[in-house]
Amino acid sequence: MKKILVLTGGGDCPGLNAVIRAIVKRADHEGDVEVYGSIEAYSGVLRAPQEIIRLTNKTVAGIHVKGGTILGTTTKSDPFNFTITKENGEVETIDRSDEMVHMIKEMGFNCVISIGGDGSQRISKALFDKGMPVVGVPKTIDNDLSATDYTFGFQTAVQEATDAVDKLVSTAESHHRVIILEVMGRSAGWIALHSAIAGGAEICLIPEIPYDIEAVKERIESRYNNGRGFVNIVIAEGAKPKDGSITARKSDEAGYQNLRLGGVAYQLTQQLKNVGCKADIREMVLGHLQRGGSPNAFDRVLATQYGVKAMEMALAGDFGKMVTFKNNEISSVSLEAATEAYNNVDPLSYLVHAAKGIGISFGD
Repeated sequence: MKKILVLTGGGDCPGLNAVIRAIVKRADHEGDVEVYGSIEAYSGVLRAPQEIIRLTNKTVAGIHVKGGTILGTTTKSDPFNFTITKENGEVETIDRSDEMVHMIKEMGFNCVISIGGDGSQRISKALFDKGMPVVGVPKTIDNDLSATDYTFGFQTAVQEATDAVDKLVSTAESHHRVIILEVMGRSAGWIALHSAIAGGAEICLIPEIPYDIEAVKERIESRYNNGRGFVNIVIAEGAKPKDGSITARKSDEAGYQNLRLGGVAYQLTQQLKNVGCKADIREMVLGHLQRGGSPNAFDRVLATQYGVKAMEMALAGDFGKMVTFKNNEISSVSLEAATEAYNNVDPLSYLVHAAKGIGISFGD
């Protein structure tokens, strides 16, 4: 009997449950494969008592339509920097990677299927180098893994952002306002770019094209005549002005390694006021609405394909690789190749060209 362990790490994302379901249902065809799930990524294995559950067809029935993940997820379970709380209440991080690899082998797991984004797959690569059999599945709303054309969750996040732009257009027009919508994406502007095009925004500010605040002001003013007019701006949370820096702060959460982005919409408002923009401005930070809810049809289909492929790779012993979607084909690449480059928006791409072609300003 083969044993496969599944875990979901990093931020939550629409489509996680669809991957889990596909893994379990594909394993059921074999007859000699048992699938287990580790609660909250690697934490389920490293905690005492352990939190590992059996996954069966009954467990995963109908979960592909649900957001989130039945296994739970966290950004604080990196075995190389695992957070522990001492008896005196002090929190520290320790390296438990060797222990993790040993426990997987001792428990008889033939493979770990790690569903996660850039950070999760870097952890997968490091654990594979230590001898743990692992297969990666790319997950992130940011679409920032360069080895695959799309990560599941991205299209659903874009739809949520586009719905927000659609609604904000009408209120901006009614009040003759500038409305700034801040969307997620960290250092990649994919969500902002796609939703700005789909929603018909006038201005799109992304990390890959630092903006000139004077150019943004000029575009706004061109939309007004005797106080009448309106402007919708979509700004990625990682956007920054020329010669400026991102709007972020270090987290005070124990075990959380990333900078916490957010608030760039309010920063942009202040910058516009500082250069004399007279328009009435409002801001909306879409935040975690982009992560929640049911995955759309595209992400359900993509996630299902990823899950089936991941199980087949696990059964074949094709470890140290991540499933990919390239040129409409499901394939795989090494975890090293999967994480060696960040998937940024190319300012010279046809998508940016098309956006400029319909009049969207990037503030450059």
